[in-house]
Amino acid sequence: VQLQASGGGLVQAGGSLRLSCAASGRTFSRYFVGWFRQAPGKEREFIVSMSWRGGSTYYADSVKGRFTISRDDAQRTVYLQMNSLKPEDTAVYYCAIPRSSIWSPPWSPSDMDYWGKGTQVTVSS
Repeated sequence: VQLQASGGGLVQAGGSLRLSCAASGRTFSRYFVGWFRQAPGKEREFIVSMSWRGGSTYYADSVKGRFTISRDDAQRTVYLQMNSLKPEDTAVYYCAIPRSSIWSPPWSPSDMDYWGKGTQVTVSS
């Protein structure tokens, strides 16, 4: 599976962005998916995950109520709608697929099997 994230950019605090993660592979619908982010000088941080068919989601407290994950398996794409953005949301955002087929978020970076190239999100104050 190959993943490609896009949709990042520069936005003012309080604004919104929608990130996309396009996947290759016909079995994408069978995978859990997640988003991580990494700010300069910080460790990569788990922010949200979704099970296959979107049946379950798990959000980190830092984004709960502001970010929404969704997926379109027909398009093999996962989305991250980010609202009410804050300067502390500034980071490179990555989509990823975990190694395990057991639903057990939150995940650590070492739990992930596939990573997309990141997309930069910058929130100005």
